[in-house]
Amino acid sequence: MNDPAPPPKLMTAEFTSLCLIMGAAFCNISVFYSFYHYLETIGIPTAWRGFLVGLEPMSAFILRLVVLPWLNVRNAMRIVLAGLLLLTAASWAYLWVDSVAGMIVLRIIHGGVFVLLTSALIALAVIFIPQERSGQGFSVISIASIIPYAVIPPLSEALLPRLRNEADIYAAVSIFSILSLLLLAAARGRIGAAVKGLDTALMRRLTWPEIRENLRRRPVATLLFMLFLIYFTHATFFYFLKNLTVQIGTGEVGLFFSVSMIMMLVVRLTGTTLFDRLDKRSTLRKALALLIPCVVLLPHVPTSILYYVLAAVYGTCMGVGLPLLNALLFSASPPALKGLNTNLALFTMDLAYFCTPYLGGVFISFGAEFRLLFYIAGGSATLALAMTTGKRSGSD
Repeated sequence: MNDPAPPPKLMTAEFTSLCLIMGAAFCNISVFYSFYHYLETIGIPTAWRGFLVGLEPMSAFILRLVVLPWLNVRNAMRIVLAGLLLLTAASWAYLWVDSVAGMIVLRIIHGGVFVLLTSALIALAVIFIPQERSGQGFSVISIASIIPYAVIPPLSEALLPRLRNEADIYAAVSIFSILSLLLLAAARGRIGAAVKGLDTALMRRLTWPEIRENLRRRPVATLLFMLFLIYFTHATFFYFLKNLTVQIGTGEVGLFFSVSMIMMLVVRLTGTTLFDRLDKRSTLRKALALLIPCVVLLPHVPTSILYYVLAAVYGTCMGVGLPLLNALLFSASPPALKGLNTNLALFTMDLAYFCTPYLGGVFISFGAEFRLLFYIAGGSATLALAMTTGKRSGSD
C-alpha cells in the first residue's frame, strides 16, 4: 500500500518573505508604545494627546472598509511596494512634525499606509497557506506580528538615553522598511509567478454584492463576531490594565505584559504544528473557558505571584485562541474569499481597538471602577465561548 502523501509545504520562500515583511510593518507600529509621552514632551496640549494616539487605529478602522473591495492579489504587489516606501517617509516625518494640525495629517496618513500594506500582505500570504496547514499558517503570521511588540519597546528604551527623543526612534525603525524593500525585490519574481499561476477567479476584484453575500454566510459572520469579542477583551488589557494594576496595588504592569507575551510566543512557536492535528473547535473552547476566569479574577488577585500566574494564563489563552479562530475562518471561506475574510478579521481588531478606549472612558467618566471594564471583557469572552456551542462554524 502506498504511503499517504505528505502535506504541502508551508514555509516556502514566498510565504516566509511575506511574513518577514509583515513583521517589519508591525515594528513600525509597536514603536509607538511611548507616543503619548512623546506628545507631552513636544508640547502637544493634553486635550489632543489621546485623540492623536487613537487617530492611527481610527484611520485604519475606517480605511480598511474602503480598501477591501478594491484590493486583490493582482494589485497587491504594487501596493506592498508603495506601502513600504510611504511607511519609510511617514517614519521620518515625525522628526519635523510638532504641531497638532501637522500631527493629525501625519497620523491619518500613517494609519492609512499601514492598512494598505498589511491588507496587501495578507491577501498575498493566504494564497501560500495550504488548507491542511491553516492553523500553522496563521500561527506563523501571528508570531510575525507579535515579536515586534516583545523586542521593539525594550530596545527603544535602551537606545533612548543616547538619542534626542522618541522621534529619532520613530525614524530609525524605517530601516526595517528599507530592508523589506530589498527582500521584496529578491522575492518579487517568485511571488509574481505564483500569482500568475492562480485561477483567474481568485485574481479578480470582488464586488459589493459578493462581499455582502459573504457576510450573510453564518459561519463567516459568527467567526468574525467571535474575533471581535476576543479582540475586545485583548484591547481592554492593552488600554486599561495599567490603571487596574494601580487601583489594586498588586504587581507591575510591564512585567505582566512581558510574561503574557512570552507565553504567547512560546505557545505559538511550540504549537504551530499541533494546531492542525487537534480538533480546532474543541481546543478553542477550552482556551476560552480558561480565559474567562483569568479576566474576571484579575481585579481580585491578592498577591503579585497570582498576578503573574494570571499573566501566563492570559498569554497562553490568547496564544491559542486567536490563531485558531483565524484558522477556522480560513477553512470556512471559499478560495476566492480567503484573503477578504482574513482582512475582515483584521478589521474586527481595528474596530475593537477603536471602540474599547472610548466605551471604557464613558464608564469611567460616570464613576465606574476599572474592575468593571474587566468584568465586561469577561462577559465578552463568555459570549464568544457560548457561540462555540452552536452550529459548527467552520472546518476543524
